[in-house]
Amino acid sequence: MNKTTISLKRLIPGLIIGPASWLGPYIVMNSLFLPALIQNFNAAHKVELVALFSTCGMIVAALSNMIAGALSDKTKSRFGKRAPWLLGGAFVFMLAMIAASFSPNIPVLLAAWMVGQAALNFIVAPMVAWIDFAPKDGRGTASSAYGGLGMALGNNGFNVIGAMFLSQYRLGFIIFGIITFIGVAIATFIVHEPSNLDEEIEEKAPKPKLTLKDAASIFPRWSIGRDYYMALIAKLFQGVGNFAITGYILYIMTDFLHRGSQTQSSIQLINLIMLIFGVFMGFVAGPVSDKFKILKLPVGFSTLFLALAALMLFFFRDTFGIITYAFAAGIGMGMWNSLDNLLNLEVIPDQNRVAFFLGVYNLGNTITQAIAPVLAAAVISLFGYSGIFIVSFVFSLIGGVLILGIKSVKR
Repeated sequence: MNKTTISLKRLIPGLIIGPASWLGPYIVMNSLFLPALIQNFNAAHKVELVALFSTCGMIVAALSNMIAGALSDKTKSRFGKRAPWLLGGAFVFMLAMIAASFSPNIPVLLAAWMVGQAALNFIVAPMVAWIDFAPKDGRGTASSAYGGLGMALGNNGFNVIGAMFLSQYRLGFIIFGIITFIGVAIATFIVHEPSNLDEEIEEKAPKPKLTLKDAASIFPRWSIGRDYYMALIAKLFQGVGNFAITGYILYIMTDFLHRGSQTQSSIQLINLIMLIFGVFMGFVAGPVSDKFKILKLPVGFSTLFLALAALMLFFFRDTFGIITYAFAAGIGMGMWNSLDNLLNLEVIPDQNRVAFFLGVYNLGNTITQAIAPVLAAAVISLFGYSGIFIVSFVFSLIGGVLILGIKSVKR
């Protein structure tokens, strides 16, 4: 089977616009609009309800992501194997967010949010597989465009704008839902994946019936997939450490740091600083990785900056703490996002199922945002808001240790 290759001139713009278009609106709605609407419905139980939404979202995201990746890998169309799912997922996500904006109560909001979670993962799993279309000597640059630039814009750039809609969060759901569809459509058009109708897929002899062993073989045993599983577990720890803070950033600002009227400007400041350093690392990390053939070390050591960031807010509960948190987290997340997808691409156990394995790996961008609030809610109830910074510190370091334990990538 001949591998499809797309030039970096087309791939890089798509890998920047695409992830920014799905991740940015999702981050804004998940960290700002959803908590604000939940608080409007039931302020007394807002922390528990955020955890409930996260738990349900985690289950839906995990299932839909694996299904989307598997279907994408097997798709044949004149638009390629990824584009149909990307556009369909983006359209349904937009409709779900519009429905969320008109929700009259918690049950309707939960239903709309779950549909949105499923649709979102039909964008995530196929899109990250675009990195595999890059020429061999440009993979680091492609990964950096997706993670360092696209995800930096998504994680932080949109929050700067999103904070302006805190008082109009229902309208925000509609606007950012539409942005997702338009952005994903533009990215898909730019990449312009070629037809794969003539692609020859290696066929395996049919089996008389599906056994439990066959079902388990979807994921290879530890001895084969060890490094992939190490990277996946590391991403979960790193992601939970990061989102334990960002998932409750609105409540941290109001209930822990008591920023009051400065809440909006503080959130914008954090995201602006993180955006600047995230974009900077996006420009630098990938090309440096390609040139010096280093990958595991920068990904592993990026977690030190995330651990440091958590301590800054723990010890300095003022503007200085906010700025130093944003500075350290911006460098750490920028370096991680620039290269972690490429690292995962290097340790995938089955190159015929790239979208499936990359999709499962990228559950770290959605499932950790589901796990983190559940864990953070428990920690807040036991130790107060200060406890989540210690959780973030420890989890970030564990993620780094696991990355450095990968064997097949030497440095």
